Amino acid sequence: MPSSFRGLPPLVWTLFAGTVVNRLGYLVTPFLVFLLADRGITGSDISFVLGALGAGNLLGPAIGGLLADRIGRRPTMLIGLVGSAVAQGALFLAPGIWTMAAAALLLSTAGATVGPAAYALLADAVDTGWRQRAYALFGWGVNIGTAVAGVLGGFLAAHGYWLLFAVDAGTALVYATVVATRLREPARTAPAKAAGLGYGVVLRDRLLLALLPLLGIQLFVYSLTEVALPLAVRDSGLSPAVYGALAAVNAVLVVALQPFVTARLSGLPQLPVQAAGSALIAAGVALTGLADSVTGYVVSVVVWSLGEVAVAGIAASLVADLAPADARGRYQGAFSWTWGMSRFAALTLGVALYTGAGAAALWWGSLAAGLLAAVTILGLHTRIEARTKQDHGLAA
Repeated sequence: MPSSFRGLPPLVWTLFAGTVVNRLGYLVTPFLVFLLADRGITGSDISFVLGALGAGNLLGPAIGGLLADRIGRRPTMLIGLVGSAVAQGALFLAPGIWTMAAAALLLSTAGATVGPAAYALLADAVDTGWRQRAYALFGWGVNIGTAVAGVLGGFLAAHGYWLLFAVDAGTALVYATVVATRLREPARTAPAKAAGLGYGVVLRDRLLLALLPLLGIQLFVYSLTEVALPLAVRDSGLSPAVYGALAAVNAVLVVALQPFVTARLSGLPQLPVQAAGSALIAAGVALTGLADSVTGYVVSVVVWSLGEVAVAGIAASLVADLAPADARGRYQGAFSWTWGMSRFAALTLGVALYTGAGAAALWWGSLAAGLLAAVTILGLHTRIEARTKQDHGLAA
């Protein structure tokens, strides 16, 4: 293992292992449309269920961040993981469209509560200088599990959709067992009375409120790789198998390169690396607009994948460094909510631009927005550096 990950505390490695297991069970969501169609649910009813699933991805982070600071990281993770397992069963057994939508809402809400608590727990356990590496390792675990799940899901779906639900529920319960038996939550600072336990502490932080929209723009551009790239592949007259191959290229690159790139970049200032990596993602996404063959699409995927590897762990680390010790859950909840909003915007605004204004408007508009966000985020470097240095001095 590269030196960038050596020296991380056992808690981080436990979260890494649990995350890999949990993401191995990320099977139901990618195949949900096929399941619904198999049950005779089509058209607007599918959109209704998927809309409920998307709503949970916005609701869950807010709840998870709040609970992480109020009742603790481990209890929040356990609630989310056990709730996810229960929701898997409810979704599979749901008899109608309304019960399916309710189960989908519960599934995504419960699943999305886990991230802010886990990220806050990492911030509790790791000092500032090591946080990017800890978050990069965590993200590497997500990518490893997701890459394997992509192959596993297709195999299991061919033998019965119930297997997808069983594996998803089972891996969530395995991770819950790891959390309950292997994780020990570090002592945390009691919430300050002035800050309270709501999101007021986040909304009063002007620096964070300046940073999150910029990160949101960058995440929106990245989310187009999941949303608009399949449309481009289809419109080029290529088969769905090509998109699957492109997803595999991304997964292989990230899993293979992440430890080594993190080792090279972890000693550099975070904001310039974040800006450069995000610009690379924007350029790679824009190259999709020039691609009309498998080779062209592969080139674009390689470019934005390299950017993805470069920025791994930085955004969450920046948010953790800005957070007061007693509000880390809520700060990570706000970041996860921003992530959810960016994906939702890609699904709605991104698709609307692609189908309405045209593909060129989306690709080149995303390039401009991504580059502008990258340049603007560099302008926050002095303020963020001064803030984190001040906080370190107070802590000392």
